[in-house]
Amino acid sequence: MLPEKLAAWSLRHRALTLVCWVALVVVALLSGALLDGESRRSTDPGESGRAQTALNAQNTFDPLRENVLVQPKNAGSAPFTSNEELRRATDDLITTLTRSGSVADVRSPLAPDGADRISADGVSGLVGFSIAGGDKDIRPNFETASAQVDGVAARHPSVRLGLSGDLSLSTVVDKGIREDVKRSELLSLPMTLVILLIVFGALVAASVPLLLAGTSVAATFGFLSVVDDLTPINGATTVITLLIGMAVGVDYSLFFLRRQREERARGHSIDDAILIASGTSGHVVVVSGVTVVLCVSGLVLTGLDNFTGLAISTAFVVGLAVLGAVTVLPALLSLLGDKVDRGRIPWLGKRRTTAENSRFWSAIARAVTRRPSLWGGLATASLILLTLPALGMHLQDPTPAESLPRSMATIDSAVRTQEAFPGVVYPATVVLTAEDGGPVDSPALRSAITDLERRIGETGGVLNKPVAVANVDEAVVVRVPLSGAGRDAEADAALAKLRTEVLPATIGEVDGVEFAVSGRTANARDFADRVIDRMPLVVGFVLLAALVLLLLAFRSVAVALVSILLNLLSIGAAYGVLTWIFQDGHFASLLGFTPYGGVVGWLPMFMFVLLLGLSMDYHIFILSRIRERRADGAVTAIVRGTGTSAGVVSGAAVIMVGVFSVFITLSAIEYKMMGVGMAVAVLIDATLVRGVLLPAFLALLGERAWRRDRKSVAPERVPELSSPNA
Repeated sequence: MLPEKLAAWSLRHRALTLVCWVALVVVALLSGALLDGESRRSTDPGESGRAQTALNAQNTFDPLRENVLVQPKNAGSAPFTSNEELRRATDDLITTLTRSGSVADVRSPLAPDGADRISADGVSGLVGFSIAGGDKDIRPNFETASAQVDGVAARHPSVRLGLSGDLSLSTVVDKGIREDVKRSELLSLPMTLVILLIVFGALVAASVPLLLAGTSVAATFGFLSVVDDLTPINGATTVITLLIGMAVGVDYSLFFLRRQREERARGHSIDDAILIASGTSGHVVVVSGVTVVLCVSGLVLTGLDNFTGLAISTAFVVGLAVLGAVTVLPALLSLLGDKVDRGRIPWLGKRRTTAENSRFWSAIARAVTRRPSLWGGLATASLILLTLPALGMHLQDPTPAESLPRSMATIDSAVRTQEAFPGVVYPATVVLTAEDGGPVDSPALRSAITDLERRIGETGGVLNKPVAVANVDEAVVVRVPLSGAGRDAEADAALAKLRTEVLPATIGEVDGVEFAVSGRTANARDFADRVIDRMPLVVGFVLLAALVLLLLAFRSVAVALVSILLNLLSIGAAYGVLTWIFQDGHFASLLGFTPYGGVVGWLPMFMFVLLLGLSMDYHIFILSRIRERRADGAVTAIVRGTGTSAGVVSGAAVIMVGVFSVFITLSAIEYKMMGVGMAVAVLIDATLVRGVLLPAFLALLGERAWRRDRKSVAPERVPELSSPNA
């Protein structure tokens, strides 16, 4: 087999193998540093993408708009128009901002045409402005404007001045992602090391998987810096890649290392034990890695560049983890020899080198194989029960104000501004261009925009004011506030009304003018529509890929179908738990989130693709152990295969659950959802599915499960090897 051949070569060329691996990591990091060009921008699907493309084609850019909410801190204060302190603070703010030279197009609620900038309850006012300057001036001018707002707020302590808008919200989101990356790094590495110390009981043995996983992740990040020039790689992809890389990298090394130590304890020489591990666990690692890569590649079929970037990054880190496990790990273990057990932790006590048979899981498997219909039925019913909440799952992406904690000043300002002026924080962005590509501004268009504002006032609050209009080179951009929370059903309805009724009846009447609507609501709606449209294609591809790989690995239709069915049950249960916790709001205070009534729209498909690949680890490993013992009889093979694989699978599952649990500690609710969903699915798969359902189904199938599998697995077979350690 290929893993054995690669391991044999690595053992004959140990130094060369390790040098090549280090060189690969160094080249990846250097290429990322030296060839890192301008990152490619993501393009939204559908009408949002057309609007974005039209804006990107202009020589200038759409000015970044910011809003400052002006309202009294004390309830029961006088209305805005008669509150002298609010008026003085507003005048001070407008004068200070204008004199700073950092802003343009300042709009005041005190101006003659500023009625739209006073809230419906008359309590709050809204000052609007755009950030002045070119690309290089935007960030310093924004920081200047933000400091000016803080200064005015300090001079008027009884008035609340809350800044929120395009750049302020994107800044706080980017900051949250950076902090989440740091937190995930700080938590994942020490936690994984502690678990590995418990699994192996020795510092050197625990460090080897961590070293390989860490170098795989580092090399992946280096290569992604180059790939980013061609395909967008966003901050969320970086966090996901880090944690997935650590999870699979450690798992693959764990499978291999535990098997090598078991064979060493049976009396085999160091290199013979490595070759046996390569032919058994190494084969499992390769099949599992290929399964993950193929499953995740299904995301490319969505046609969404962010998903494509995620698929590429996952394929990189998993591929490198597999390569390291079947080449570098054998060379490193051969070089270390018995020194791999150095640094033993005294208080962990017993040696962990023998092929341990878990009494607990052996007893469970023995009971299940005696009455497979009963236990299999109860386990299946339990998973179906956990799945039921998913039937009411509502897919809805959170706004930044719903995703991040309100303790952040910008998020709190955005929430308050949205409450006082619905839709201002997340307006629809209407991009107007000429069909012939020339200038679009004209008296007819300006008249149509006036008519648009009039019709907005007639929608009964479905569409709102103030409307902001800006010329962007040869295009015109109109910002229209939508009702709703930004990404809920009410906002979607307002977006549909704008796209299908109001705009065609106004802008659509101007000859030669085209319009396209983008913005947070439109982007999320178009993204969700694309995901839903491509979902059957992605699911079909992933299921077919997994089925083919399992058939090639075990040559059994029954085993392949059962494995996929069991994985679908665990994924469905994870969906149900995810819905029950985050959509229904259970454990909100414990997990540190505020429910907004939905589940992130892209998460179910992403979880399906990734979990179907990752959860195959345990199935392939356990099934391989069971197949090795087929000569002992069907029931005995199931019991012994389940019992002897329990230690490795439990250790791998604890690591993967622990790594995914790091997501729960991050700030964004999307990460928390992903962490809970992935951790629950892996936990269910490693316990209920591994310990009950798989033995039950195999017991019911008996020898029929392996009828087409004529392959004999002999773990003690040692290929010829020209090595002094053989």
